[in-house]
Amino acid sequence: MGESADDGGTVAVDFRKAWRTNGFVGLLGSLIVFIVCVVLVIGTVAMVADGSSAALIVVTVVAVIVGFSALLAMTGLTVVSPNEAKVLQFFGRYIGSVSESGFYLVTPLTDRRTISLRIRNFETQKLKVNDADGNPVEIAAVVVYRVVDSFKAAFAVDDYEEYVAIQSEAAVRHLATSYPYDSHQADTVSLRDGATVAEEMTVELRERTQMAGIEIIEARITHLAYAPEIAQAMLVRQQAAQVVAARQQIVEGAVGMVGLALDRLAEQGVVELDEERRAAMVSNLLVVLCGDRATQPVVNTGTLYA
Repeated sequence: MGESADDGGTVAVDFRKAWRTNGFVGLLGSLIVFIVCVVLVIGTVAMVADGSSAALIVVTVVAVIVGFSALLAMTGLTVVSPNEAKVLQFFGRYIGSVSESGFYLVTPLTDRRTISLRIRNFETQKLKVNDADGNPVEIAAVVVYRVVDSFKAAFAVDDYEEYVAIQSEAAVRHLATSYPYDSHQADTVSLRDGATVAEEMTVELRERTQMAGIEIIEARITHLAYAPEIAQAMLVRQQAAQVVAARQQIVEGAVGMVGLALDRLAEQGVVELDEERRAAMVSNLLVVLCGDRATQPVVNTGTLYA
């Protein structure tokens, strides 16, 4: 398997390198041979008409054949653009590929198919699937790929672009059914974990498209949302979860602040509190710190134990 680098720095891996030579040299040589043959034919035809020997007839026939071959050789002239490959077939048989950009003379009478080696983007449609929890979600992804084996891309599949599109949608569906939309545990991977999900999808697509001569550079999720029929209910659920999490954090902070206040009062001997007054103070502090509305302070001007 040959390997070559084109002007754009893209590495093209071909099953076989086709025979080729400089196109300008081939064109110039073919023209010179054709012109010489034409002149020779004209001259020998005139001499044959004057009754010359039969050897001139042979020379004329040979000149005609060589001239026709020179014209036939010109059918092998081809231009290869940067980041493209020409896949050559000679009467149905694959004879190699040309991936270096330039003007070349290849085997005449070949069928030349152009395969782009440029980096391409493919974005899947918004697919509606059920996640691992059974919730319907909408998901879409973008796949960045390029052809690295022109032989496989041309002959291993009918249409490599359509093949990438179908395999990409299949990989996205498989990925969506393997993970939940949102994880409720710290050690659980969800579809919202972009880096982890993208890496797994890239690896899966590489395995699926390797037989077609395709290299998957990157695959990432571009759209992820609950299906419209459950979006509102899931939004309420997410809001409730956020409220609970926020309240939990507030309570944890408040308990720490109350404990710190009681410890400081005891250390500095500011006030002596029995268990009942201590409990009342804890209750009041928690109400002040955990309440979602501003509290109105009440100043006690009487005795503490009245």
